[in-house]
Amino acid sequence: MKTFMSRVPAKGLRTGALASTALLAVLAMTGCGGQSLADAGPAAHSAGATFTAVPAPSEDLAKSVIDGIKADPKLTAGLPAAIQSAGVKMTTSEGYPPMEMFATDGKTLIGVDPSIGRAIANKLGVPLSINNEDFNSQIPGITTGRYDWIMSSMTDNAERRKTVTFVDYVRSGNGWVVKAGNPAGMGDPSTACGKSVAVVDNGSSLSLAESFDAACKAAGSKGVNILKFAGDQEAILQVRNGRADAGINDYPVAAYRAQTSGGALDAVAIEGGESPWGIAMKPENKELVDAVHKALQALIDDGSYAKILDAWNVSKMTVGTATVNDGK
Repeated sequence: MKTFMSRVPAKGLRTGALASTALLAVLAMTGCGGQSLADAGPAAHSAGATFTAVPAPSEDLAKSVIDGIKADPKLTAGLPAAIQSAGVKMTTSEGYPPMEMFATDGKTLIGVDPSIGRAIANKLGVPLSINNEDFNSQIPGITTGRYDWIMSSMTDNAERRKTVTFVDYVRSGNGWVVKAGNPAGMGDPSTACGKSVAVVDNGSSLSLAESFDAACKAAGSKGVNILKFAGDQEAILQVRNGRADAGINDYPVAAYRAQTSGGALDAVAIEGGESPWGIAMKPENKELVDAVHKALQALIDDGSYAKILDAWNVSKMTVGTATVNDGK
């Protein structure tokens, strides 16, 4: 199994996200790590040839947007010759919906990261293969040249910048899972004061709720009534039945909970604590870094990027400008 806590910021709730994969029965048929059978390698592509985008999978919620993206020949010309001819090798790590997961065939990778990866490749005018890999093996895969870029909900931080260069494509923090319409008025951490919050016992959501409780009491307000449960499904059930005012997840996981609830739940971003998630590449591969940076900005500017995030119900994660290494 993957080591999840290395993947997200200190306040990230990846442990709770693992339980959300139980919603997808197809995940039970797959193992962690290994290459996706659906995307074994880029199709052959001759440098300078007219590029025809490979259609996105039918279960990609942003398919109509991705399939309509046209290549920019100037960006193609700026790519390393090897990528112009062979295409891009991307790695991700399934099991974190809606960011990365398998389609119902149990092998095709879909989610926010595969969608944006496909969109960038289409803008660059080259084929893309997406390989499923254990999270902790991904950066070594970049340094050895096995992969060209990582898109795997990877936090851009100073420690990782010692090994890879990031083009940041979203910002993510934590989120409340609430009843539709947010009747409890959940928002920033202070709105938890005097409320009941359901969390996974001994998970990072518990630590976050405890920090909110301490802050409420320090401010002279009523504390948070923390309800602890063995799993995320149980915690979210308390929101559905009205016993809890909210649950806590990573924001994209909260958004996925809401999107798959049949209208019963909403996701509300918890203000503060957001961090950049980046596309990781080899620092020496400056041509590729520059091309990806420009392609992402072009998708932001023409509106395709926002449409992709909206299709996956994570519009709160959008950035207005593509940055390299968090602009540092």
